[in-house]
Amino acid sequence: MLSPQQALMIQGTTSDAGKTLLVAGLCRVLARKGHKVAPFKPQNMALNSAVTDDGGEIGRAQALQAQAAFLSPSVHMNPVLLKPNTDIGAQIIVQGKAIADMNAIDYNLYKKTVMSPILDSFSYLQQNFDTIIVEGAGSPAEINLRENDVANMGFAEEVDIPVVIIADIDKGGVFAHLYGTLALLSKSEQDRVIGFVINRFRGDIGLLQSGLDWLEERTGKPVLGVLPYIHGLMLDAEDAIDVRQSQSTSNQFTIVVPVFPRISNHTDFDALRVHPDVNVIFVGKGQPLPPADLIILPGSKSVRADLAFLKEQKWDLQIQRHLRYGGKVIGICGGFQMLGQHISDPFGLEGEIGVSDALGYFDIETTLAQEKQLFNRTGILTLPNQSPAHITGYEIHAGITKGISKTGPIQFDEGSDGVLSYDDQIFGTYWHGCFDAPEACQALLQWAGLTKASLSDFNQVREVNINKVADVIEQHCHFDKVGLNW
Repeated sequence: MLSPQQALMIQGTTSDAGKTLLVAGLCRVLARKGHKVAPFKPQNMALNSAVTDDGGEIGRAQALQAQAAFLSPSVHMNPVLLKPNTDIGAQIIVQGKAIADMNAIDYNLYKKTVMSPILDSFSYLQQNFDTIIVEGAGSPAEINLRENDVANMGFAEEVDIPVVIIADIDKGGVFAHLYGTLALLSKSEQDRVIGFVINRFRGDIGLLQSGLDWLEERTGKPVLGVLPYIHGLMLDAEDAIDVRQSQSTSNQFTIVVPVFPRISNHTDFDALRVHPDVNVIFVGKGQPLPPADLIILPGSKSVRADLAFLKEQKWDLQIQRHLRYGGKVIGICGGFQMLGQHISDPFGLEGEIGVSDALGYFDIETTLAQEKQLFNRTGILTLPNQSPAHITGYEIHAGITKGISKTGPIQFDEGSDGVLSYDDQIFGTYWHGCFDAPEACQALLQWAGLTKASLSDFNQVREVNINKVADVIEQHCHFDKVGLNW
């Protein structure tokens, strides 16, 4: 049994192996049994993020894991967040606050420094929780990233905690992934691994048994569980858009989302992807925007570069055509800024210093400022011909926008947000998560033309799916094999 203030780390053979879900599921399993459990990820790289109650920024996946543990998110659950703004550089966020932009080489040197706040945050959780479930990043076997590692075995060795390695059998080559990952670790790191979990298995487990026996014999490590493929699972993605979840058989109402190279917080659309009346289509580079009832411009980590990309794809012209034929458009955060007149970056925060002509639909001007705006929000959404609706959301942006009316469509205690075009075809807001509250989602869809939109509660869907993952882990994982009797 885990002793007080003890931790277990989940590492993966690859990105998207199932680390996030296993950590979330274990947090829910333990929380349901009365344990004081918290999630922890030393370093995350993702453009999907969340705002904590104390105004910090962490990875969206750790906010999901906090919910699984029945907790409010804390900056200490993800003390280092890297938000890529180019192919070789990222914004560095430490304990919730952006401190600098660095290229990959500079950050590799900086990792020696960043271990200190990581250990401080881990210590904070140790003082306040009995059990900590830690998530690694990517794979511990990335040879080029081993030096100064803070995300995987470097952290596990520093705080002396056991490690379980998970692999996704649906990708193929699962035994090679597990055996090869272990082989590439140092002797002390290999000794730290207490077992394996295989994720997303389909079929008869009897057909897998000979492979499991071989793996255990060759490595001396037990397979602690084989998790079945969970069809239709919908939970917040850590970073990549899972197009398997965006497909729908519904033809009632089509929403198109252009995918920018630096799209951020695409979890905004999860509430729409599970909505029974809606078909969400993500459109990438080189693809025209298909016919739609509603086009939503998403958030962006590099808004001027993504605006230029939008124009290169001729999506601006296709948006004009969509509006001429009576379609509706919503812009969220960076997408909202793009709907204005100009976007200025006087400090070169997201690239070269300069000003970009935006799409010109709203009479607003945005200037990127050095201080990031981070807020959780609750308010009332008022749209034409719709009843006032409760709306929740969160702001994560560097832009300061002039021209937003004090009587905007979203009213809250601290002021107002959002712009609605005079012809009632275009709506813009800084609020990520604006579709999460059921009444707001219904009002926005009905405003956009879905006259009898169902009332769909995404948070309830999220809860059902967290419990589904926890149930599967309880049924198919056997951590008692290594003495972890939870």
